[in-house]
Amino acid sequence: MVFEVMAQTAALLFALISAGVGAFQMALTLGAPLGEFTLGGRWRGRLPLRVRLIPMVSVLLLGIFSAVILARAGLGLPAVQEHSRPLAWVVVGYFVLGCIANAITPSKRERMLWLPVVLVMLLLSLTVASS
Repeated sequence: MVFEVMAQTAALLFALISAGVGAFQMALTLGAPLGEFTLGGRWRGRLPLRVRLIPMVSVLLLGIFSAVILARAGLGLPAVQEHSRPLAWVVVGYFVLGCIANAITPSKRERMLWLPVVLVMLLLSLTVASS
């Protein structure tokens, strides 16, 4: 029972953080001047139009990842719950790679902002995947 509550709490926190990150990514897609906080800080200000597809893909991935993590914790999507164990480990793997990418990014601003966020998301997804 304690582990179930812990996994559910972790899943809800993961979804909440994903919503915040998704809002940031959507802002980039819509032209917010925050380029130095993403993609290695290559673009200052607004991302070029052709590059804005990348944060849009991130928004979609975050939504899918949230659905998987919530399903794994038993908080929705019964059709996904059956397959949620291996899918949750895919999410964990994605955030392991995200931690590495954010640790080595040449953009100090990106690293300072996103490494802690991605690390927390890794730990939350690991908690749920391990349940």
